[in-house]
Amino acid sequence: MYPMLLKPAFKDYLWGGTRLRDDFGKDCDFDKVAESWELSCHKDGNSVIANGESEGMTLAEYIEKQGRSVMGTACDRFENFPVLIKLIDAKDNLSVQVHPDNDYAMRVEGEYGKTEMWYVVDADEGATLLYGFTKDISKEEFKERIENNTLLEVTNAVPVKKGDVFFIRSGTLHAIGKGILIAEIQQNSNTTYRIYDYGRVGADGKPRELHVEKAMDVTQLCPATPYPETPWENKGGYSEKLLSSCEYFTVKSLDISDKAELTADEKSFVHILVLDGECVFSAENYENITLKKGYSLFVPAAYGKFELTGKCEAVMTYIE
Repeated sequence: MYPMLLKPAFKDYLWGGTRLRDDFGKDCDFDKVAESWELSCHKDGNSVIANGESEGMTLAEYIEKQGRSVMGTACDRFENFPVLIKLIDAKDNLSVQVHPDNDYAMRVEGEYGKTEMWYVVDADEGATLLYGFTKDISKEEFKERIENNTLLEVTNAVPVKKGDVFFIRSGTLHAIGKGILIAEIQQNSNTTYRIYDYGRVGADGKPRELHVEKAMDVTQLCPATPYPETPWENKGGYSEKLLSSCEYFTVKSLDISDKAELTADEKSFVHILVLDGECVFSAENYENITLKKGYSLFVPAAYGKFELTGKCEAVMTYIE
């Protein structure tokens, strides 16, 4: 059991840009690098271990070999690895979409639903995203507006800046807008219902599939409920801020000016994603690991105390 650097799986969706390669050093040959799946045990894209004795194995293979204890006791309530963490570079608008809850997704899609959160890593001036509706609407109005292309008249367009946080419960209509780079922490699911796609066509020259009937089944036709903002806490050597916490994940922002002393206890693994700057991971009985911008580190549950030393911004995810 040791701290593992992870190589992501990549997605080249048509709305993606090149910042994940150019600014975050992601080694990918795609023309467009829309997403990097930094922590993933999902069948549609697995993280691969990049150091140590298990180098070359997927994280899912490692967990299967070592046993679920590396996930932690807080994960016992989940059938599968609970989270999927991504970096998302939206050079263009993403489709307007919604995710189902667990009950609907298991019944219809055979996998769990998706609650997620977005942390805005960077955003162009004037960038916006869609987050719920501006008012309550009826199912009939929802269907009519989809059909006559007036849906955007009642969706809530929110100006965004670096550091903003959006908690997106299953059933919440949403869309990342162009010019935004996001860290997304979500349930381990890849089920998305596309509602509106700006008339775009896919690589085959045909309009991309919409999922209107399913979206009508699951979308909450009302304004979204923001997650309460919490203050920064000075921890001495670093500051910490809770971004969101729910039954599926807890996410904190770390602003390290000198040193952060952290612990991976028996309850949960800890995942560190460096968003800016650089730090060094150190722990007793293991060699130091330099973590640069864009690096993803998985620390198994019950690993114990470790330190991050340097100057960097990172997000830390674990299960409570």
